[in-house]
Amino acid sequence: MTRKEREAAREAAQPEAPNAFGALDALGGLPSGPEGELPEKTSRRGQKNTSRGRVDIIRQTAHRGGKAVTIAKNFTGIGLAEKQELAKKIQKACGVGGTVKDGCIEIQGEKRDEVKRILSEAGFNPVFAGG
Repeated sequence: MTRKEREAAREAAQPEAPNAFGALDALGGLPSGPEGELPEKTSRRGQKNTSRGRVDIIRQTAHRGGKAVTIAKNFTGIGLAEKQELAKKIQKACGVGGTVKDGCIEIQGEKRDEVKRILSEAGFNPVFAGG
């Protein structure tokens, strides 16, 4: 017996699972749902988070031929995809290049004020750190 024949025999031997929603068909007089407007949301889900933690903004020139780079680091609870999205937004607003390296967002040039503004809009608490 081949493998396909064994699998077909095994499937034929298993009983069919009952339909979990079959009993609902017998109940014909169920209401369609709430009428009118829905109540206002009281939870914070779906709203923008305004306290996402502190982010350090540093200006660095080391090993870059004297050119300044703005680095945003110490993000907590944020994934790589969101960092890349945030970096792209900062690059577009500043009109410069940049990247995400080692969990830090690096932006070319001294753009600390613009980076602080964008991070504040995203709900972070940006702080100028270093010299």
